[in-house]
Amino acid sequence: MLDLYATKGTSVPQKLTIITAELALIGLAYFIMFGAGQAWFDWLFDMPIEPEMGRRWIILSFSLITLARMLFTMFYLMQRAIPWSETIPVPLAFALYYIGFAILVLPNGAPLGALDFAAIGLFIVGGAINTVSELMRHLFKQNPANKGKLYTGGLFGLSMHINFFGDVLWVLAYAMVAGHFVGYSIPVLLLALFMFFYIPSLDAYLAKRYGQAFYDYADKTKRLIPFVW
Repeated sequence: MLDLYATKGTSVPQKLTIITAELALIGLAYFIMFGAGQAWFDWLFDMPIEPEMGRRWIILSFSLITLARMLFTMFYLMQRAIPWSETIPVPLAFALYYIGFAILVLPNGAPLGALDFAAIGLFIVGGAINTVSELMRHLFKQNPANKGKLYTGGLFGLSMHINFFGDVLWVLAYAMVAGHFVGYSIPVLLLALFMFFYIPSLDAYLAKRYGQAFYDYADKTKRLIPFVW
């Protein structure tokens, strides 16, 4: 979690296990949005099911693109070993997006509008920020001349954890398309986890590993949100 480049290892069985679980979750999301699953939620929870399909296809597309980005990260960018202990919590975390938003979009029968198209743009921007920042860092790490150096260039010059900021944006896009007030709690929760748990833990790790180079970087760079915090 803290470092894509820590303990080296391919961990192919673990990665395949995670991807298989992710595919199963997306299959379940499809069943909920386009199959008999939607009728189950109507029966179990007396949830009104609206026939508008456009936003459901957007939610499904978001999930497939997120899975594709995960494949790229796990099989190209990630250099560290993945312990078996991560093969359960990782899919469970993404189930909140794949399954949660698939359920929350069911009662939304509003036709697609400007907010939805803005959400699509936000999803693209957020995903690009996350993946491009990680790719630029990966290329930096691949250069032997940079061994042991802290990467502070590219998008990481805008904020110390710009990749996390990208995550918040694309999750917010899910919530905007689903259009359910409960859905907005998910990106808010993710933002809180980054601010109060992941970032402090990661900063402590980076400070220990890179020392003064990290402190110099932290003094002049926002922590998460560019130009804000």
